[in-house]
Amino acid sequence: MARIITIDPVTKVEGHGKVTIHLDDNGNVAESHFHIQEFRGFEKFCEGRMVWEMPVITTRICGICPVSHHLASAKACDDLFGVEIPPAAKKLRELMHMSQMIHSHALHFFYLAAPDLLFGLEAPPEQRNVIGVLNANPDLGKKAIRLRQIGQASIEKVGGRSIHPVATIPGGMSKPLSHEDRYIMLKEMDEALDLAKLALGAVKDVNEKYMDLIPKFASFKTNYMGLVKDGALELYDGSLCIKDENGQILEEFDPRDYLNYIAEHTEDWTYLKFPYYKKQGWPAGVYRVAPLGRLNVADRISTPLANTELALFKKLGGGKPVQDSLCYHYARIIELLYAVERAKELLQDDEIVSREVRVPVSRMAGEGVGVIEAPRGTLIHHYQADDMGKLEKVNIIVSTAHNYSSMDKAVNEVAKLVLKNNKAEEPLLNQVEMAIRCYDPCLSCATHRIGKMPLLIQVLAPDGDIVRTVRREE
Repeated sequence: MARIITIDPVTKVEGHGKVTIHLDDNGNVAESHFHIQEFRGFEKFCEGRMVWEMPVITTRICGICPVSHHLASAKACDDLFGVEIPPAAKKLRELMHMSQMIHSHALHFFYLAAPDLLFGLEAPPEQRNVIGVLNANPDLGKKAIRLRQIGQASIEKVGGRSIHPVATIPGGMSKPLSHEDRYIMLKEMDEALDLAKLALGAVKDVNEKYMDLIPKFASFKTNYMGLVKDGALELYDGSLCIKDENGQILEEFDPRDYLNYIAEHTEDWTYLKFPYYKKQGWPAGVYRVAPLGRLNVADRISTPLANTELALFKKLGGGKPVQDSLCYHYARIIELLYAVERAKELLQDDEIVSREVRVPVSRMAGEGVGVIEAPRGTLIHHYQADDMGKLEKVNIIVSTAHNYSSMDKAVNEVAKLVLKNNKAEEPLLNQVEMAIRCYDPCLSCATHRIGKMPLLIQVLAPDGDIVRTVRREE
């Protein structure tokens, strides 16, 4: 008898999503999908607001990566007003961005991904969480918490708040960095560098442990996209680069021109759209973003330790892009290392405490695009305003959307790999969730659950009638 298995909600991700797995009459997977269940309409209710309000309003899109929306929004405003912000303001924005990368990448690896990887695929669900990590290895757990704390504290010093910062404004920053805060942050980044090296060692141990699984677990060919500057990894500014599955450059373009290269596909079973490379069409033009995508399009990294590690990462692809979904974790920690190194560089620059952090802006009609590399991938803010500064149109392509097609494919591939002959035990279903967690999706607001995974299994007759429902609450 055909059956549908529903995992609702998917755990240890941000927001609310579910997975449906359709089994055929033999109990094998026919198809699977990852559904985004929420619809917020954020763009629509921003219409009519004043454009200069957007850097503060849009931070409310997400509680984990509000800095990304804060900065992408401010960049769109700068573009709309036609201003070039002072060098010190740009460095402060980048410093806040690096601080977010530190806290977000540490959060994902140690709190959400590591519990699966450190304890093994057969570990009980009550152990596969950050509490389990703390109980099994208190020192590692405490250091993970400390690394995230350093990132959050740095955001607060630059942005005014650790969550939903307020200091970035059209034309620059609302306040300079004090000499005292600079000194504190420099000391903390020295500590963060040691902790980032610890994280790198942990992820390499994971790679060694799962060497046989990595090439079989949601490994497939796609295009890749990310910001670059002169071929180097770039997270705040630069041009957008798209490379194919062989590592050949398909396009490198000004982010303002994104509509010429990126289109969106829709399906009736989900609220999230599927971006793709326009010239190749759907679905051939699917691309991946975020750490794996960024390292695949970058030829080098501007900081020494991360660049050395990038060379080792590139070897995994044998001269071509790394295609394995589980390698997102390795790429994420390399970026974490880069973020700490880059934050130190910025703090060592005396211009970081300059008081020239803002230029005036004038109310005007216009259009502006702001693009930044959020922890989870390329983030695009696009605004159109009238001559009073009132928004007429808002388009936001969030980072997770770019990876949505690949997450859906990963779910389908892993489900077919592990679910056979009507076997659907919890450890097997958790591997399907693991495929999603590789991509660290941000589905809406932060919903991180620990402990026993909620599970709903519905047995359907061929005509679609529900024969039996088995529900397990958390």
